[in-house]
Amino acid sequence: MTKEELIQELIDGGYLKNNSLKSAFLNVDRKDFVLDEYQDVAYENIPLPIGYEQTISQPLTVAFMLELLEPKVGEKILEVGAGSGWQTALLAYLVKDQNGESGKVIAIERIPELKNLAFKNISKYKDLSSLIILLGGDGSLGFEPEAPFDKIIAGASADEVPEALKNQLKIGGRIVMPIKNSIVILDKLSNNEFKKREFFGFSFVPLISEEKENEEN
Repeated sequence: MTKEELIQELIDGGYLKNNSLKSAFLNVDRKDFVLDEYQDVAYENIPLPIGYEQTISQPLTVAFMLELLEPKVGEKILEVGAGSGWQTALLAYLVKDQNGESGKVIAIERIPELKNLAFKNISKYKDLSSLIILLGGDGSLGFEPEAPFDKIIAGASADEVPEALKNQLKIGGRIVMPIKNSIVILDKLSNNEFKKREFFGFSFVPLISEEKENEEN
């Protein structure tokens, strides 16, 4: 399958609707974020291993979650779990303004080797890498120095949305995150009030926080 065929499949399936997102999928090539041994299947609509029991997500899932997130030019977005860096670069493309008023993406990756992989992959896109702050650490804690965020997205599943992420979201902002086997949208209406929507039938790797690691050890 070619990149164009993959994008057309996502459009035909109703997962890729927004013109800006279609452009992002066209210009931020998934193949640049896939390990060498999976280059031949880079455009297949399947998740692929990136090591350390993590994957680069299925394109269908990435398209679906980004459509729900609705990233806009100029926004500041927090990404929990950078992984291969593909979604990070897509987000940077979506917040970038051709006229100079660009947004920013703060991406946090817990696994040092994957943070290095994401950095290497993102570096292939010089115009986007300048909009990305890539950090190592526990993404479930967010990143207070850059808060509040317009949008927050997570690529791994948790039992509930961490309080730190809810607190670091702007009023009027949105979180899109896997909770167990669903994708949840939280819209922040006030400091303590959220509107929740849920989409069932997905599968994600678990979000590991430092607290959860300590419990397991």
